[in-house]
Amino acid sequence: MSPDLLEQGGERLRSASGPGYGRVVRPGQLDLTHGRILYLEDVHVSFDGFRAINGLSIDIAPGELRCIIGPNGAGKTTMMDIITGKTRPQRGTVFFGGTIDLLRHGEAEIAQLGIGRKFQRPTVFEALSVHENLELALQGSRALRASLWGRLSGAQRDRLAEVLTLIRLQDRMTRSAGLLSHGQKQWLEIGMLLVQDPKLLLLDEPVAGMTDQETERTAELILTLKGRHSIVVVEHDMGFVDRIAEKVTVLAEGAVLAEGTLAQVQADERVIEVYLGR
Repeated sequence: MSPDLLEQGGERLRSASGPGYGRVVRPGQLDLTHGRILYLEDVHVSFDGFRAINGLSIDIAPGELRCIIGPNGAGKTTMMDIITGKTRPQRGTVFFGGTIDLLRHGEAEIAQLGIGRKFQRPTVFEALSVHENLELALQGSRALRASLWGRLSGAQRDRLAEVLTLIRLQDRMTRSAGLLSHGQKQWLEIGMLLVQDPKLLLLDEPVAGMTDQETERTAELILTLKGRHSIVVVEHDMGFVDRIAEKVTVLAEGAVLAEGTLAQVQADERVIEVYLGR
Protein backbone atom coordinates (compact mmCIF):
# COMPACT_ATOMS: atom_id res chain seq x y z
CA MET A 1 0.00 0.00 0.00
CA SER A 2 1.07 3.61 -0.58
CA PRO A 3 2.52 5.46 2.44
CA ASP A 4 0.10 8.02 3.84
CA LEU A 5 1.35 11.51 3.14
CA LEU A 6 0.62 14.80 4.87
CA GLU A 7 1.31 18.12 3.17
CA GLN A 8 2.07 21.06 5.43
CA GLY A 9 1.81 24.50 3.89
CA GLY A 10 2.53 23.10 0.42
CA GLU A 11 6.25 23.16 1.16
CA ARG A 12 7.09 20.93 4.13
CA LEU A 13 6.09 17.31 3.76
CA ARG A 14 6.33 14.47 6.23
CA SER A 15 5.83 10.77 5.73
CA ALA A 16 3.01 9.73 8.03
CA SER A 17 4.12 6.12 8.39
CA GLY A 18 7.16 3.91 8.07
CA PRO A 19 10.81 4.56 8.95
CA GLY A 20 10.73 8.16 7.73
CA TYR A 21 7.85 9.20 9.99
CA GLY A 22 8.22 12.70 11.41
CA ARG A 23 11.16 13.65 9.19
CA VAL A 24 10.86 17.01 7.42
CA VAL A 25 11.62 16.85 3.70
CA ARG A 26 12.77 20.16 2.26
CA PRO A 27 11.42 21.39 -1.08
CA GLY A 28 13.44 19.87 -3.92
CA GLN A 29 14.74 17.04 -1.75
CA LEU A 30 13.82 13.58 -3.01
CA ASP A 31 12.69 11.32 -0.19
CA LEU A 32 13.71 7.70 -0.84
CA THR A 33 12.96 6.52 2.69
CA HIS A 34 10.50 3.90 1.48
CA GLY A 35 12.82 2.48 -1.17
CA ARG A 36 10.85 3.81 -4.13
CA ILE A 37 11.75 6.54 -6.57
CA LEU A 38 8.54 6.18 -8.58
CA TYR A 39 5.18 4.88 -7.39
CA LEU A 40 1.88 4.53 -9.25
CA GLU A 41 -1.17 2.99 -7.62
CA ASP A 42 -4.60 2.23 -9.13
CA VAL A 43 -4.21 4.78 -11.92
CA HIS A 44 -7.07 5.15 -14.41
CA VAL A 45 -7.19 7.13 -17.68
CA SER A 46 -9.96 7.08 -20.27
CA PHE A 47 -10.09 8.85 -23.62
CA ASP A 48 -13.61 9.18 -25.05
CA GLY A 49 -14.69 6.03 -23.23
CA PHE A 50 -11.58 4.02 -24.09
CA ARG A 51 -9.71 2.83 -20.99
CA ALA A 52 -6.08 3.50 -21.86
CA ILE A 53 -4.92 2.91 -18.28
CA ASN A 54 -7.04 0.64 -16.13
CA GLY A 55 -5.95 0.27 -12.50
CA LEU A 56 -2.21 0.50 -13.19
CA SER A 57 0.04 -0.04 -10.17
CA ILE A 58 3.83 -0.11 -10.45
CA ASP A 59 6.83 0.98 -8.40
CA ILE A 60 10.49 1.53 -9.30
CA ALA A 61 13.38 1.32 -6.83
CA PRO A 62 16.21 3.86 -6.72
CA GLY A 63 18.92 2.91 -9.21
CA GLU A 64 16.73 0.26 -10.86
CA LEU A 65 16.65 -0.42 -14.60
CA ARG A 66 13.11 -1.58 -15.46
CA CYS A 67 11.94 -2.64 -18.90
CA ILE A 68 8.28 -2.24 -19.85
CA ILE A 69 6.94 -4.36 -22.69
CA GLY A 70 3.51 -5.14 -24.10
CA PRO A 71 1.39 -5.01 -27.23
CA ASN A 72 0.48 -1.80 -29.01
CA GLY A 73 -2.29 -0.05 -27.11
CA ALA A 74 -1.24 -1.57 -23.79
CA GLY A 75 -0.79 1.87 -22.21
CA LYS A 76 3.01 2.13 -22.19
CA THR A 77 3.27 5.61 -23.71
CA THR A 78 0.24 6.84 -21.76
CA MET A 79 1.97 5.70 -18.58
CA MET A 80 4.96 7.87 -19.45
CA ASP A 81 2.64 10.76 -20.30
CA ILE A 82 1.13 10.48 -16.83
CA ILE A 83 4.51 10.41 -15.08
CA THR A 84 5.71 13.49 -16.96
CA GLY A 85 2.50 15.51 -16.52
CA LYS A 86 1.36 15.42 -20.13
CA THR A 87 -1.77 13.41 -19.27
CA ARG A 88 -3.83 13.68 -16.08
CA PRO A 89 -5.47 10.49 -14.79
CA GLN A 90 -9.10 10.51 -13.71
CA ARG A 91 -7.99 8.85 -10.48
CA GLY A 92 -5.00 7.20 -8.88
CA THR A 93 -1.76 7.98 -7.09
CA VAL A 94 1.52 9.00 -8.74
CA PHE A 95 4.49 9.85 -6.50
CA PHE A 96 8.12 10.70 -7.17
CA GLY A 97 9.96 9.54 -4.08
CA GLY A 98 7.91 9.41 -0.91
CA THR A 99 6.59 12.96 -0.87
CA ILE A 100 6.32 14.52 -4.33
CA ASP A 101 2.82 14.14 -5.74
CA LEU A 102 3.40 14.39 -9.49
CA LEU A 103 -0.29 15.03 -10.11
CA ARG A 104 0.17 18.46 -8.51
CA HIS A 105 2.87 19.50 -10.97
CA GLY A 106 3.02 20.50 -14.62
CA GLU A 107 5.36 19.15 -17.30
CA ALA A 108 8.06 21.82 -16.84
CA GLU A 109 8.02 21.45 -13.06
CA ILE A 110 8.31 17.67 -13.30
CA ALA A 111 11.35 17.99 -15.55
CA GLN A 112 12.92 20.36 -13.02
CA LEU A 113 12.21 17.87 -10.24
CA GLY A 114 14.56 15.42 -11.96
CA ILE A 115 12.55 13.31 -14.42
CA GLY A 116 13.92 13.23 -17.96
CA ARG A 117 12.10 11.69 -20.91
CA LYS A 118 13.32 10.63 -24.34
CA PHE A 119 10.55 10.21 -26.89
CA GLN A 120 10.47 7.61 -29.66
CA ARG A 121 11.72 10.03 -32.30
CA PRO A 122 14.90 11.99 -31.53
CA THR A 123 14.25 15.70 -31.02
CA VAL A 124 17.54 17.54 -31.41
CA PHE A 125 18.41 20.94 -32.87
CA GLU A 126 19.69 19.78 -36.25
CA ALA A 127 21.21 23.13 -37.26
CA LEU A 128 23.37 23.23 -34.14
CA SER A 129 26.47 21.18 -33.43
CA VAL A 130 26.51 18.22 -31.08
CA HIS A 131 28.30 20.31 -28.46
CA GLU A 132 25.86 23.21 -28.85
CA ASN A 133 22.91 20.86 -28.36
CA LEU A 134 24.41 19.59 -25.11
CA GLU A 135 25.30 23.09 -23.97
CA LEU A 136 21.80 24.32 -24.63
CA ALA A 137 20.35 21.43 -22.63
CA LEU A 138 22.79 22.12 -19.79
CA GLN A 139 21.82 25.79 -19.61
CA GLY A 140 18.15 24.89 -19.33
CA SER A 141 15.69 27.75 -19.55
CA ARG A 142 18.18 30.49 -20.42
CA ALA A 143 17.70 32.29 -23.72
CA LEU A 144 19.24 30.63 -26.79
CA ARG A 145 21.79 33.38 -27.41
CA ALA A 146 22.86 33.51 -23.77
CA SER A 147 23.10 29.74 -23.62
CA LEU A 148 25.28 29.35 -26.69
CA TRP A 149 27.57 32.28 -26.16
CA GLY A 150 27.68 32.48 -22.40
CA ARG A 151 30.72 31.26 -20.54
CA LEU A 152 30.67 27.78 -19.06
CA SER A 153 32.20 27.08 -15.70
CA GLY A 154 34.96 24.52 -15.39
CA ALA A 155 32.53 22.06 -13.82
CA GLN A 156 30.11 22.54 -16.71
CA ARG A 157 32.83 21.95 -19.29
CA ASP A 158 33.88 18.82 -17.45
CA ARG A 159 30.30 17.59 -17.39
CA LEU A 160 29.87 18.13 -21.14
CA ALA A 161 33.12 16.28 -21.82
CA GLU A 162 32.02 13.39 -19.60
CA VAL A 163 28.66 13.08 -21.37
CA LEU A 164 30.25 13.32 -24.83
CA THR A 165 32.44 10.37 -23.89
CA LEU A 166 29.50 8.41 -22.47
CA ILE A 167 27.45 8.80 -25.66
CA ARG A 168 30.55 8.22 -27.85
CA LEU A 169 30.21 11.46 -29.77
CA GLN A 170 33.36 13.21 -28.57
CA ASP A 171 34.90 12.98 -32.05
CA ARG A 172 31.75 14.49 -33.58
CA MET A 173 31.21 17.35 -31.13
CA THR A 174 31.54 20.04 -33.81
CA ARG A 175 29.38 18.23 -36.38
CA SER A 176 25.87 19.50 -37.04
CA ALA A 177 23.31 17.28 -35.37
CA GLY A 178 21.44 17.02 -38.65
CA LEU A 179 24.38 15.13 -40.16
CA LEU A 180 24.37 12.41 -37.52
CA SER A 181 23.01 8.92 -38.14
CA HIS A 182 19.66 8.00 -36.60
CA GLY A 183 21.36 6.13 -33.78
CA GLN A 184 23.75 8.99 -33.07
CA LYS A 185 20.81 11.40 -32.83
CA GLN A 186 19.22 9.06 -30.28
CA TRP A 187 22.43 9.05 -28.25
CA LEU A 188 22.66 12.84 -28.47
CA GLU A 189 19.14 13.20 -27.12
CA ILE A 190 20.01 10.86 -24.24
CA GLY A 191 23.09 13.02 -23.66
CA MET A 192 20.91 16.15 -23.57
CA LEU A 193 19.00 14.55 -20.73
CA LEU A 194 22.12 13.39 -18.93
CA VAL A 195 23.71 16.84 -18.73
CA GLN A 196 20.71 17.87 -16.64
CA ASP A 197 21.54 15.05 -14.18
CA PRO A 198 18.03 13.55 -13.92
CA LYS A 199 17.24 11.18 -11.09
CA LEU A 200 14.82 9.19 -13.26
CA LEU A 201 15.20 8.54 -17.00
CA LEU A 202 12.24 7.47 -19.13
CA LEU A 203 13.33 6.05 -22.49
CA ASP A 204 10.60 5.32 -25.03
CA GLU A 205 11.74 2.75 -27.64
CA PRO A 206 15.37 3.94 -27.63
CA VAL A 207 16.56 1.45 -30.29
CA ALA A 208 13.68 1.77 -32.77
CA GLY A 209 15.12 2.06 -36.29
CA MET A 210 18.70 1.37 -35.22
CA THR A 211 21.19 -0.93 -36.87
CA ASP A 212 22.38 -3.99 -34.95
CA GLN A 213 25.64 -2.22 -34.12
CA GLU A 214 23.84 0.89 -32.90
CA THR A 215 21.48 -1.26 -30.82
CA GLU A 216 24.44 -2.96 -29.13
CA ARG A 217 26.08 0.38 -28.39
CA THR A 218 22.83 1.68 -26.92
CA ALA A 219 22.63 -1.37 -24.66
CA GLU A 220 26.18 -0.67 -23.49
CA LEU A 221 25.30 2.96 -22.80
CA ILE A 222 22.20 2.12 -20.78
CA LEU A 223 24.05 -0.52 -18.76
CA THR A 224 26.73 2.09 -18.03
CA LEU A 225 24.04 4.44 -16.70
CA LYS A 226 22.44 1.75 -14.53
CA GLY A 227 22.82 2.63 -10.87
CA ARG A 228 23.74 6.23 -11.61
CA HIS A 229 20.12 6.90 -12.54
CA SER A 230 16.85 5.06 -12.16
CA ILE A 231 15.81 4.06 -15.68
CA VAL A 232 12.52 2.93 -17.21
CA VAL A 233 12.79 1.61 -20.77
CA VAL A 234 9.79 0.93 -22.99
CA GLU A 235 10.84 -1.33 -25.86
CA HIS A 236 9.60 -3.96 -28.34
CA ASP A 237 12.99 -5.38 -29.31
CA MET A 238 13.19 -8.54 -27.18
CA GLY A 239 16.86 -9.08 -27.96
CA PHE A 240 17.64 -5.63 -26.60
CA VAL A 241 15.44 -6.18 -23.54
CA ASP A 242 17.21 -9.47 -22.87
CA ARG A 243 20.55 -7.65 -23.08
CA ILE A 244 19.75 -4.99 -20.46
CA ALA A 245 16.88 -6.12 -18.24
CA GLU A 246 16.86 -7.66 -14.80
CA LYS A 247 13.16 -7.07 -14.16
CA VAL A 248 10.48 -6.77 -16.84
CA THR A 249 6.91 -5.52 -16.48
CA VAL A 250 4.36 -6.56 -19.08
CA LEU A 251 1.43 -4.22 -19.66
CA ALA A 252 -1.82 -5.21 -21.35
CA GLU A 253 -5.07 -3.29 -21.55
CA GLY A 254 -3.73 -0.55 -19.31
CA ALA A 255 -2.67 -2.72 -16.36
CA VAL A 256 0.21 -4.93 -15.25
CA LEU A 257 -0.20 -8.42 -16.69
CA ALA A 258 3.03 -9.98 -15.40
CA GLU A 259 6.38 -9.09 -13.80
CA GLY A 260 9.67 -10.91 -13.37
CA THR A 261 12.76 -11.73 -15.35
CA LEU A 262 12.39 -11.82 -19.12
CA ALA A 263 12.51 -15.62 -19.04
CA GLN A 264 9.73 -15.71 -16.46
CA VAL A 265 7.37 -13.41 -18.34
CA GLN A 266 8.11 -15.13 -21.66
CA ALA A 267 6.99 -18.41 -20.09
CA ASP A 268 3.76 -16.89 -18.73
CA GLU A 269 0.77 -18.25 -20.66
CA ARG A 270 -1.06 -14.92 -20.37
CA VAL A 271 1.85 -13.05 -21.90
CA ILE A 272 2.20 -15.60 -24.69
CA GLU A 273 -1.50 -15.24 -25.45
CA VAL A 274 -1.73 -11.44 -25.62
CA TYR A 275 1.74 -10.42 -26.75
CA LEU A 276 4.37 -12.95 -27.71
CA GLY A 277 2.22 -15.38 -29.68
CA ARG A 278 2.72 -19.12 -29.97
